[in-house]
Amino acid sequence: PLKSNAVAMFAAPSCTICATAAENLPVSKKNSQPKPHQRQQPSKTWSQVFPSNRPSQRCGGFFLTYPHPTLFTFSQIPNFSAETSEVLGRDGHLPKVAAHRLYPTGLRQHFANPPVWQPEVSREPPLTSKPPVAASVLIGVVMRPIPTILLTLRTAHLSTHSGQIALPGGRQDPEDADAVAAALRESHEEVGLDPAHAEVLGELPIYVTGTGFKVTPVVALLDPAMRLSANPHEVAQVFEVPLAHVMDPGNHCRHAVFWSGQRREWFSMPYQDGEQKRFIWGVTAGILRNLYCFLSTDPH
Repeated sequence: PLKSNAVAMFAAPSCTICATAAENLPVSKKNSQPKPHQRQQPSKTWSQVFPSNRPSQRCGGFFLTYPHPTLFTFSQIPNFSAETSEVLGRDGHLPKVAAHRLYPTGLRQHFANPPVWQPEVSREPPLTSKPPVAASVLIGVVMRPIPTILLTLRTAHLSTHSGQIALPGGRQDPEDADAVAAALRESHEEVGLDPAHAEVLGELPIYVTGTGFKVTPVVALLDPAMRLSANPHEVAQVFEVPLAHVMDPGNHCRHAVFWSGQRREWFSMPYQDGEQKRFIWGVTAGILRNLYCFLSTDPH
């Protein structure tokens, strides 16, 4: 149960989730002091401030409570490690994706006849007052006998999300015709993907990050005959993870950390790739969670 004096927020599975400073909540400056005969109205909750953040009954979203919201990021926590943080649980109780939807024919059919659904999260509490910048990422499903998702490991010297696993993509440029064009251009620049090897199926709803990007995830089937070449400035590694792994809610972990009087939670989807552990979390895990919500919903 939520405490009556707490600010409630629906958790976005992202490395940039935070409780936004109290001054970011809408407050009327006129008549801010209630008159003696008036009842003071309760403070607005995060679900009112961000109406798109609603718990999905099908995907089983969870709430966080912040009695004293302040602005902080994970980078402010000394010696913070997302990978070693407490695991609250896994979501194996949620519906599984129908097996045929994990393969090209089923994916094409699902995008051609999409269900009525909602993303589990579409907006993170903002870390900046600047208007969000349009960006695109590519959810590339490689059409191998066992389909995979194309992912990258960002280089350690980048100013944001360095050393983290990400989907290929970036901000949209003025010359990009649309979100699809931006996703394909960025994928070509980052990993050398030839757009001719991508069959675009559609887009997922925009995902607004706390760091100020409104991201359009573009879903495409990728020809396994593609030849990739990582841009060494941005990408340390290019690798693949089975689609079935990241679409299995039993592999969706919920983590928590308690710092400065507050608790923060997020998703991860760890994968053991031979001797190397791939720790997928942050915005990437959030977007893949939304893909799970889409694929696990049956058309009406």
